[in-house]
Amino acid sequence: MPTKVEKDQITGTETTGHEWDGIKELNTPLPKWWLYVFYATIVWALVYVVLYPAIPLWSDSTEGVLGYSQREVIREQVARAKAGQAEYLNAIEEAELAAIVQDSDLLNFAVAGGGAAFASNCAPCHAQGGAGQAGGYPSLADDVWLWGGSLEAIQTTLLHGIRWDEDPDTRYSEMPVFGQIYSQEEIGQIAHYVVSLSGGEHEAALAGQGEALYLEQCAACHMEDGAGMQDLGAPRLNDQVWLYGGTVEEVAAQITNPKQGVMPSWGSRLDPATIKMLSVYVHSLGGGE
Repeated sequence: MPTKVEKDQITGTETTGHEWDGIKELNTPLPKWWLYVFYATIVWALVYVVLYPAIPLWSDSTEGVLGYSQREVIREQVARAKAGQAEYLNAIEEAELAAIVQDSDLLNFAVAGGGAAFASNCAPCHAQGGAGQAGGYPSLADDVWLWGGSLEAIQTTLLHGIRWDEDPDTRYSEMPVFGQIYSQEEIGQIAHYVVSLSGGEHEAALAGQGEALYLEQCAACHMEDGAGMQDLGAPRLNDQVWLYGGTVEEVAAQITNPKQGVMPSWGSRLDPATIKMLSVYVHSLGGGE
Protein backbone atom coordinates (compact mmCIF):
# COMPACT_ATOMS: atom_id res chain seq x y z
CA MET A 1 0.00 0.00 0.00
CA PRO A 2 1.26 3.51 -0.74
CA THR A 3 2.61 5.34 2.26
CA LYS A 4 3.16 9.02 2.90
CA VAL A 5 5.50 10.75 0.42
CA GLU A 6 8.59 11.91 2.27
CA LYS A 7 12.24 12.71 1.73
CA ASP A 8 14.80 9.97 2.07
CA GLN A 9 17.13 10.88 4.91
CA ILE A 10 20.24 9.51 3.18
CA THR A 11 19.85 10.75 -0.40
CA GLY A 12 17.49 13.67 0.18
CA THR A 13 15.32 12.40 -2.70
CA GLU A 14 11.56 12.22 -2.33
CA THR A 15 10.02 8.79 -2.17
CA THR A 16 7.12 7.60 -4.33
CA GLY A 17 5.11 6.56 -1.29
CA HIS A 18 5.61 2.87 -1.98
CA GLU A 19 7.30 0.62 0.53
CA TRP A 20 8.01 -3.12 0.55
CA ASP A 21 9.45 -4.88 3.56
CA GLY A 22 10.82 -1.61 4.86
CA ILE A 23 12.39 -0.66 1.53
CA LYS A 24 11.15 2.67 0.19
CA GLU A 25 11.11 3.49 -3.51
CA LEU A 26 12.90 6.69 -4.46
CA ASN A 27 11.30 8.98 -6.99
CA THR A 28 14.51 9.42 -9.03
CA PRO A 29 13.87 11.16 -12.35
CA LEU A 30 15.25 9.73 -15.60
CA PRO A 31 18.35 11.41 -17.07
CA LYS A 32 17.38 14.31 -19.32
CA TRP A 33 19.49 12.98 -22.21
CA TRP A 34 17.55 9.71 -22.08
CA LEU A 35 14.22 11.53 -22.09
CA TYR A 36 15.27 13.70 -25.05
CA VAL A 37 16.32 10.63 -27.06
CA PHE A 38 13.04 8.93 -26.20
CA TYR A 39 11.02 11.98 -27.32
CA ALA A 40 13.09 12.15 -30.51
CA THR A 41 12.22 8.54 -31.38
CA ILE A 42 8.54 9.33 -30.97
CA VAL A 43 8.85 12.32 -33.29
CA TRP A 44 10.83 10.23 -35.81
CA ALA A 45 8.20 7.50 -35.76
CA LEU A 46 5.43 10.02 -36.46
CA VAL A 47 7.42 11.59 -39.31
CA TYR A 48 8.19 8.15 -40.77
CA VAL A 49 4.51 7.17 -40.74
CA VAL A 50 3.70 10.32 -42.70
CA LEU A 51 6.55 10.05 -45.21
CA TYR A 52 6.78 6.30 -45.89
CA PRO A 53 4.42 3.30 -46.27
CA ALA A 54 3.74 2.27 -42.71
CA ILE A 55 0.18 1.49 -41.65
CA PRO A 56 -1.16 -1.87 -42.95
CA LEU A 57 -4.61 -1.80 -44.49
CA TRP A 58 -6.93 -4.61 -45.58
CA SER A 59 -5.14 -5.37 -48.85
CA ASP A 60 -2.43 -2.72 -48.99
CA SER A 61 -0.83 -0.10 -46.78
CA THR A 62 -0.60 3.67 -46.53
CA GLU A 63 1.64 4.98 -49.31
CA GLY A 64 3.27 7.91 -47.51
CA VAL A 65 3.65 11.39 -48.97
CA LEU A 66 6.97 10.48 -50.62
CA GLY A 67 5.41 7.59 -52.55
CA TYR A 68 8.42 5.38 -51.74
CA SER A 69 8.22 1.68 -52.69
CA GLN A 70 10.87 -0.92 -51.87
CA ARG A 71 9.45 -3.12 -54.62
CA GLU A 72 10.15 -0.40 -57.18
CA VAL A 73 13.67 0.02 -55.85
CA ILE A 74 14.31 -3.72 -56.27
CA ARG A 75 12.81 -3.67 -59.78
CA GLU A 76 15.12 -0.81 -60.72
CA GLN A 77 18.14 -2.60 -59.26
CA VAL A 78 17.28 -5.79 -61.16
CA ALA A 79 16.75 -3.81 -64.36
CA ARG A 80 20.15 -2.10 -63.95
CA ALA A 81 21.81 -5.47 -63.30
CA LYS A 82 20.22 -6.97 -66.40
CA ALA A 83 21.23 -3.98 -68.47
CA GLY A 84 24.80 -4.37 -67.26
CA GLN A 85 24.76 -8.06 -68.15
CA ALA A 86 23.03 -7.64 -71.50
CA GLU A 87 26.28 -7.22 -73.42
CA TYR A 88 27.67 -10.49 -72.10
CA LEU A 89 24.40 -12.40 -72.33
CA ASN A 90 23.90 -11.36 -75.95
CA ALA A 91 27.46 -12.31 -76.80
CA ILE A 92 27.09 -15.71 -75.14
CA GLU A 93 23.79 -16.38 -76.90
CA GLU A 94 25.33 -15.64 -80.29
CA ALA A 95 28.71 -17.32 -79.76
CA GLU A 96 29.63 -20.97 -80.22
CA LEU A 97 30.52 -22.85 -77.06
CA ALA A 98 34.14 -23.22 -78.10
CA ALA A 99 34.39 -19.46 -78.68
CA ILE A 100 33.00 -18.76 -75.20
CA VAL A 101 35.66 -20.93 -73.60
CA GLN A 102 38.42 -19.22 -75.58
CA ASP A 103 37.31 -15.71 -74.54
CA SER A 104 38.45 -15.12 -70.94
CA ASP A 105 35.80 -12.46 -70.21
CA LEU A 106 32.95 -14.55 -71.60
CA LEU A 107 34.31 -17.66 -69.88
CA ASN A 108 34.42 -15.99 -66.46
CA PHE A 109 30.92 -14.59 -66.92
CA ALA A 110 29.57 -17.93 -68.15
CA VAL A 111 31.08 -19.88 -65.26
CA ALA A 112 29.65 -17.41 -62.74
CA GLY A 113 26.21 -17.34 -64.38
CA GLY A 114 26.19 -21.08 -64.94
CA GLY A 115 27.11 -21.67 -61.30
CA ALA A 116 24.13 -19.59 -60.17
CA ALA A 117 21.79 -21.41 -62.54
CA PHE A 118 23.21 -24.76 -61.43
CA ALA A 119 22.57 -23.96 -57.76
CA SER A 120 18.94 -23.10 -58.53
CA ASN A 121 18.08 -25.90 -60.95
CA CYS A 122 20.60 -28.75 -60.85
CA ALA A 123 22.06 -28.95 -57.34
CA PRO A 124 18.94 -30.55 -55.78
CA CYS A 125 19.80 -33.73 -57.72
CA HIS A 126 23.49 -33.44 -58.58
CA ALA A 127 24.49 -31.69 -55.32
CA GLN A 128 26.58 -28.55 -54.98
CA GLY A 129 29.63 -28.57 -57.19
CA GLY A 130 28.22 -31.48 -59.19
CA ALA A 131 29.34 -34.02 -56.60
CA GLY A 132 26.35 -36.27 -57.36
CA GLN A 133 24.25 -38.27 -54.92
CA ALA A 134 23.43 -41.88 -54.23
CA GLY A 135 20.38 -43.28 -55.94
CA GLY A 136 21.22 -42.59 -59.56
CA TYR A 137 22.33 -38.94 -59.60
CA PRO A 138 25.72 -39.01 -61.34
CA SER A 139 28.68 -36.90 -60.40
CA LEU A 140 29.46 -34.16 -62.90
CA ALA A 141 32.87 -33.40 -61.40
CA ASP A 142 34.74 -36.48 -62.60
CA ASP A 143 35.74 -37.78 -66.02
CA VAL A 144 33.06 -40.47 -66.28
CA TRP A 145 30.18 -39.54 -68.60
CA LEU A 146 27.15 -41.53 -69.64
CA TRP A 147 26.41 -39.46 -72.74
CA GLY A 148 29.69 -37.64 -73.27
CA GLY A 149 31.41 -34.77 -71.50
CA SER A 150 32.23 -32.43 -74.38
CA LEU A 151 30.66 -28.97 -74.39
CA GLU A 152 28.28 -29.98 -77.18
CA ALA A 153 27.31 -33.27 -75.52
CA ILE A 154 26.58 -31.54 -72.22
CA GLN A 155 24.51 -28.91 -74.02
CA THR A 156 22.48 -31.58 -75.79
CA THR A 157 21.78 -33.36 -72.52
CA LEU A 158 20.66 -30.09 -70.93
CA LEU A 159 18.47 -29.16 -73.87
CA HIS A 160 16.64 -32.46 -74.20
CA GLY A 161 17.09 -34.35 -70.94
CA ILE A 162 17.27 -38.08 -70.37
CA ARG A 163 14.20 -40.28 -70.94
CA TRP A 164 12.03 -37.16 -70.78
CA ASP A 165 8.91 -38.14 -72.68
CA GLU A 166 7.78 -34.55 -73.18
CA ASP A 167 10.77 -33.89 -75.46
CA PRO A 168 10.82 -35.87 -78.73
CA ASP A 169 14.59 -35.40 -78.98
CA THR A 170 15.38 -36.59 -75.49
CA ARG A 171 18.33 -38.92 -74.99
CA TYR A 172 16.92 -42.38 -74.50
CA SER A 173 18.26 -45.80 -73.56
CA GLU A 174 16.62 -48.71 -71.80
CA MET A 175 18.21 -51.65 -70.11
CA PRO A 176 16.17 -54.87 -70.43
CA VAL A 177 14.63 -56.52 -67.39
CA PHE A 178 16.90 -59.57 -67.28
CA GLY A 179 14.91 -61.03 -64.42
CA GLN A 180 12.47 -62.10 -67.11
CA ILE A 181 15.26 -63.68 -69.19
CA TYR A 182 17.69 -65.32 -66.78
CA SER A 183 17.32 -67.21 -63.53
CA GLN A 184 18.56 -65.68 -60.31
CA GLU A 185 21.48 -68.09 -60.37
CA GLU A 186 22.51 -66.89 -63.82
CA ILE A 187 22.02 -63.24 -62.83
CA GLY A 188 24.26 -63.83 -59.84
CA GLN A 189 26.94 -65.22 -62.13
CA ILE A 190 26.71 -62.18 -64.41
CA ALA A 191 26.86 -59.87 -61.38
CA HIS A 192 30.06 -61.53 -60.17
CA TYR A 193 31.59 -61.11 -63.60
CA VAL A 194 30.55 -57.45 -63.85
CA VAL A 195 32.04 -56.70 -60.43
CA SER A 196 35.24 -58.49 -61.48
CA LEU A 197 35.67 -56.02 -64.35
CA SER A 198 36.30 -53.21 -61.87
CA GLY A 199 38.32 -55.27 -59.44
CA GLY A 200 35.54 -55.44 -56.87
CA GLU A 201 35.00 -58.24 -54.39
CA HIS A 202 33.67 -61.31 -56.20
CA GLU A 203 33.96 -65.06 -56.52
CA ALA A 204 36.20 -66.01 -59.42
CA ALA A 205 34.39 -69.28 -60.17
CA LEU A 206 31.00 -67.58 -60.46
CA ALA A 207 32.53 -64.74 -62.49
CA GLY A 208 33.96 -67.29 -64.91
CA GLN A 209 30.51 -68.82 -65.36
CA GLY A 210 28.97 -65.39 -65.90
CA GLU A 211 31.42 -64.25 -68.59
CA ALA A 212 29.70 -66.08 -71.43
CA LEU A 213 26.29 -64.78 -70.36
CA TYR A 214 27.70 -61.23 -70.18
CA LEU A 215 29.18 -61.48 -73.66
CA GLU A 216 25.90 -62.85 -74.95
CA GLN A 217 23.59 -60.14 -73.60
CA CYS A 218 25.52 -57.22 -72.09
CA ALA A 219 28.59 -56.62 -74.24
CA ALA A 220 26.54 -55.19 -77.10
CA CYS A 221 25.96 -52.02 -75.04
CA HIS A 222 28.59 -52.12 -72.30
CA MET A 223 31.36 -53.49 -74.57
CA GLU A 224 33.33 -56.67 -73.99
CA ASP A 225 35.74 -54.99 -71.60
CA GLY A 226 33.00 -53.04 -69.81
CA ALA A 227 34.11 -49.71 -71.28
CA GLY A 228 30.52 -48.64 -71.94
CA MET A 229 29.12 -46.79 -74.92
CA GLN A 230 28.30 -43.08 -74.73
CA ASP A 231 26.20 -43.12 -77.89
CA LEU A 232 23.72 -45.35 -76.05
CA GLY A 233 24.21 -43.90 -72.57
CA ALA A 234 25.49 -47.32 -71.45
CA PRO A 235 27.70 -46.77 -68.37
CA ARG A 236 31.19 -48.10 -67.92
CA LEU A 237 31.43 -51.22 -65.79
CA ASN A 238 35.22 -51.46 -65.51
CA ASP A 239 35.74 -48.58 -63.07
CA GLN A 240 34.72 -47.90 -59.48
CA VAL A 241 31.96 -45.42 -60.37
CA TRP A 242 28.46 -46.81 -59.82
CA LEU A 243 25.06 -45.19 -60.12
CA TYR A 244 23.19 -47.74 -58.03
CA GLY A 245 25.94 -49.48 -56.09
CA GLY A 246 28.82 -51.75 -57.03
CA THR A 247 28.47 -54.77 -54.75
CA VAL A 248 27.46 -58.12 -56.24
CA GLU A 249 24.04 -57.82 -54.60
CA GLU A 250 23.44 -54.30 -55.89
CA VAL A 251 24.60 -55.16 -59.40
CA ALA A 252 22.37 -58.25 -59.40
CA ALA A 253 19.39 -56.12 -58.35
CA GLN A 254 20.05 -53.73 -61.24
CA ILE A 255 20.34 -56.61 -63.70
CA THR A 256 17.15 -58.21 -62.42
CA ASN A 257 14.95 -55.10 -62.55
CA PRO A 258 16.98 -52.09 -63.67
CA LYS A 259 16.31 -48.57 -62.46
CA GLN A 260 16.00 -46.08 -65.29
CA GLY A 261 16.95 -42.53 -64.30
CA VAL A 262 15.11 -39.51 -65.70
CA MET A 263 16.39 -35.98 -66.21
CA PRO A 264 14.12 -33.11 -67.35
CA SER A 265 14.80 -31.26 -70.55
CA TRP A 266 15.79 -27.69 -69.77
CA GLY A 267 15.52 -26.30 -73.28
CA SER A 268 11.91 -25.26 -72.70
CA ARG A 269 12.60 -23.91 -69.20
CA LEU A 270 15.79 -21.90 -69.54
CA ASP A 271 16.83 -19.39 -72.18
CA PRO A 272 19.58 -20.25 -74.67
CA ALA A 273 22.22 -18.11 -72.93
CA THR A 274 21.59 -19.83 -69.61
CA ILE A 275 21.81 -23.26 -71.25
CA LYS A 276 25.19 -22.32 -72.70
CA MET A 277 26.42 -20.94 -69.38
CA LEU A 278 25.33 -24.14 -67.66
CA SER A 279 27.15 -26.18 -70.30
CA VAL A 280 30.34 -24.22 -69.73
CA TYR A 281 29.98 -24.41 -65.96
CA VAL A 282 29.43 -28.18 -65.88
CA HIS A 283 32.31 -28.64 -68.31
CA SER A 284 34.53 -26.57 -66.00
CA LEU A 285 33.84 -28.69 -62.92
CA GLY A 286 36.83 -30.83 -63.70
CA GLY A 287 35.68 -33.74 -65.78
CA GLY A 288 34.75 -32.24 -69.12
CA GLU A 289 36.09 -34.00 -72.18
